Amino acid sequence: MATKSVDYKLFFTVLALVVFGMIMISSVSVYGSFRVTSVMANAGLIESAYNHFYVVRNISHVLISFAMVGILVKIPYKYYEIYSKQIFGFSLFLLVLVLIIGQSYKWATWWLSIPWIPFTIQPTEFLKFSIIIYLAAFFKQYKKYLHTLYEWFIPFALVLWVILILVGAQPDFWTILVVVPVSFMMFFIAWANVRYLLLLFLLGVSFAVWIYLAWDYDPVSWKNINNLWYITQRMDNFLADNQDAINNKTINYQTEQALIAIWSGWFTWLWFGQSIQKFWYLPEVQWDFIFSVIVEELWFLWAVVLLWLYSYIWYRGLLISRYSTDLFAQYAAFWITSWILLQACINIGVNLNIVPLTWITLPFISYGGSSLLSLALGLSVLLAISRDIDPQAYQKKHKRTKQFSVRKLLWM
Repeated sequence: MATKSVDYKLFFTVLALVVFGMIMISSVSVYGSFRVTSVMANAGLIESAYNHFYVVRNISHVLISFAMVGILVKIPYKYYEIYSKQIFGFSLFLLVLVLIIGQSYKWATWWLSIPWIPFTIQPTEFLKFSIIIYLAAFFKQYKKYLHTLYEWFIPFALVLWVILILVGAQPDFWTILVVVPVSFMMFFIAWANVRYLLLLFLLGVSFAVWIYLAWDYDPVSWKNINNLWYITQRMDNFLADNQDAINNKTINYQTEQALIAIWSGWFTWLWFGQSIQKFWYLPEVQWDFIFSVIVEELWFLWAVVLLWLYSYIWYRGLLISRYSTDLFAQYAAFWITSWILLQACINIGVNLNIVPLTWITLPFISYGGSSLLSLALGLSVLLAISRDIDPQAYQKKHKRTKQFSVRKLLWM
């Protein structure tokens, strides 16, 4: 017997993060909004500058995303398995399309502009969702062949190679920091041949070292400059001694300002709306470095709360995965929540300078339409799967507890 009620505790945890993110964006984006609208006003596009540009757009992102959740959660999760190839194929099509007609920013071509959507689309964000759905179906289909070379490992390696080529051509190697580890976790959890996992790991390390060395450049004369120079630069800055990096002015400016914000809020805090670093000391703060301003304005205790909320989302995903009766549902639930937790850890790690500088958003909190939409897709699948968990299996596993119900399972 399966429940027809979704995991509301998971839903309201995510909703809490989204609402908190909306509140924080209203604070951190004031100066950035004024800068953007000032440029628009000077170009004659609007009458005058204002400071709620990002807030209004973020509200539209949230409304669209949750409207989509309300619709997609009613779709049985098995349809995602049936159309997994089409979902993944459409994601690859977008990756190719962005290379042809995409918008460039600095050194990368990441965004697609679609007339009827009020924000640009970043295909790599949807790749994170589609690769999970595709590989969950793929691992289920080839469950009996997970220890074979030709029937399973080579097709799996080819899929990863195609992704590396398309994402690397943009170039957006920071998305690979999420996609590849999640794929490795899929490999491990599915009990595939560990020797192949080791082979993939060695190939991945070799590829990363090749990227780092092959596109090295001279930071003084800027010789050998190319589209991938920023990878070498950020790794050099991350590995350099902090004091030497500061003296030589090679440390990442954003990271330095993020640490100032965090240490400002470690022992004391400035309270909501009073951040100093958001006034362009920390550029594009509503994206990568919103965590730093959260600590600066609301004290370090909020960092602990955020980590707990992300861990709790992962825990709910584990419950949904463990007590699902379908193998595809088990894989998809576990890997979607692992994706959310991993991305959160990477973003927070960047803010704390324990991970090289990336452009990876803080899930459900950072500003970004594509990021929120892709996460909403993942949430829709999780909630759809939670409808079909097996409460009887849960009760058998916990015989010591006298009374169990579907409601108690979902709200434990």
